Amino acid sequence: MKLLEKTLGESLEKWAQETPEQDFVVYADRNLRFSYAEFNQRVDKLAKGLLSIGIKKGDHVGIWGTNVPDWLTFTFATAKIGAVLVTINTNYKLHELEYLLKNADLTTLCLIDGWRDSDYVGMVNELIPELKDCQRGYLTSEKFPVLKNVVFIGQEKHKGMYNTPELILAGAHIDDDELNVLKKQLDPHDVINMQYTSGTTGFPKGVMLTHVNILNNGYWIGECQNFTEKDRLCLAPPLFHCFGLVLGVMAILTHGATLVMIESFDPLLVLASVQKEKCTALYGVPTMFIAELNHPMFDLFDLSTLRTGIMAGSPCPMETMREVIDKMHMKDVTIAYGLTEASPVMTQTRVDDPIDVKVGTVGRELPLIEVKIVNPETGDELATGEQGEVCCRGYNIMKGYYNNPEATAAAIDQDGWLHSGDLGVKTEEGNYKITGRIKDMIIRGGENIYPREIEEFLYQMPEIKDIQVAGVPSPKYGEQVGAFIILHENKVLNEEDVKDYCRGNISRFKIPKYIFFLKEYPQTASGKIQKFKLRDLSTELLKQQNIEII
Repeated sequence: MKLLEKTLGESLEKWAQETPEQDFVVYADRNLRFSYAEFNQRVDKLAKGLLSIGIKKGDHVGIWGTNVPDWLTFTFATAKIGAVLVTINTNYKLHELEYLLKNADLTTLCLIDGWRDSDYVGMVNELIPELKDCQRGYLTSEKFPVLKNVVFIGQEKHKGMYNTPELILAGAHIDDDELNVLKKQLDPHDVINMQYTSGTTGFPKGVMLTHVNILNNGYWIGECQNFTEKDRLCLAPPLFHCFGLVLGVMAILTHGATLVMIESFDPLLVLASVQKEKCTALYGVPTMFIAELNHPMFDLFDLSTLRTGIMAGSPCPMETMREVIDKMHMKDVTIAYGLTEASPVMTQTRVDDPIDVKVGTVGRELPLIEVKIVNPETGDELATGEQGEVCCRGYNIMKGYYNNPEATAAAIDQDGWLHSGDLGVKTEEGNYKITGRIKDMIIRGGENIYPREIEEFLYQMPEIKDIQVAGVPSPKYGEQVGAFIILHENKVLNEEDVKDYCRGNISRFKIPKYIFFLKEYPQTASGKIQKFKLRDLSTELLKQQNIEII
């Protein structure tokens, strides 16, 4: 077993030459499809278009959008010129976008018009007022001095922004030699993707991932599902997450198979796409599968072509797994576990594992990487069946956190082991079970939420003396966000005041679902606040108030 020492561009070009007519990307709802050859040609034009506006190897290019068709074109175009694609959460609001633009040192921001209740163009114009009066490509922003270009992904024209058709047209007029010279300078170990995650501690950090990281992880993820070029994956999870980009796109790319894309999750659109395109695989977090199974039109669709797929992001209820296998024909469905810093998958179940392994464990390590359970205090490896911290080492470990050597050193030890912050045990059969977390991080329906980020934001409310944010156990999402607030003397706040303060400033999934006003926090003898006790307290308080936990 050897590593794939290739770039993303080389992998795409391989299939464009060997199976040029094979579908690579399909949008069933609009009958839009690109073969490998067609997609590769579009990528080359956009890559040259990016060069024409001054984007260079190593530049950071942000992409802020749902799974629109050109999201993937930008992914491969930036990779072919050695730029770093920085993925931006579609849920971000003003406060979070400002933080990322500064922290990531973006030279270029690519965006769609908006999503749900968020006006992306409006937010960008609010953050960068100079944009409307500047010549395109010559932006001078007081707040973001590194940012030079803003690109609109679509046909519309906005002041100060390029749009995709203009870049593709510009690229068509540039000689291929310019791109080919640059491609020869690329190294498969170059960083080409940066994903922001709360990680194990602190504010969101840019996880630096290479061609080798994500291509090889994608390859083995696909191998665990027995992927071949005949597979067709219906992909609904967002591309800004590793779930969409690595488990989805890279697993398909490394097997020469087909992606059937969903622009934004809709259970009806998923069911219709699976039937129309005869998909063999389907991905999602448990809540997505539950929404599909419970859709009133579920029985009208023929899902008999389905065979495999991945459920990840949070634990899967046994009953849901049975229905996915029986009603959706996914007898070879798998479960995967990991974190962005591990590219992301460390362990995965295999297609022939029994249902109790698929529900009760996260499978065993992927080939070419190591996983172990250690004592969190001493770092000593523990015996089978003993609970400790899950650690991983191998080709898949990130290059580090961008501009944050201290956080990198805290996450990856001197022997190259990534410390996940998750608690787990290894079973006698060699599978792993995740049993809890050392860190405070909340995982709500597959979204990582770091409490400190919300605490720092809400501390700005003058009425709040102290605030602690902790997970509230939820049967639907795994956890919901709970805010435990102590007010200044003689100050008054209610739950809606807090939620109103959050709306439009932080992502909806980070806004506390439950808000509790307390006089004091449970503490240790040394005065340290015990967040795990706040979880238990939240359940008690909600019961007392007869509030149903969802």
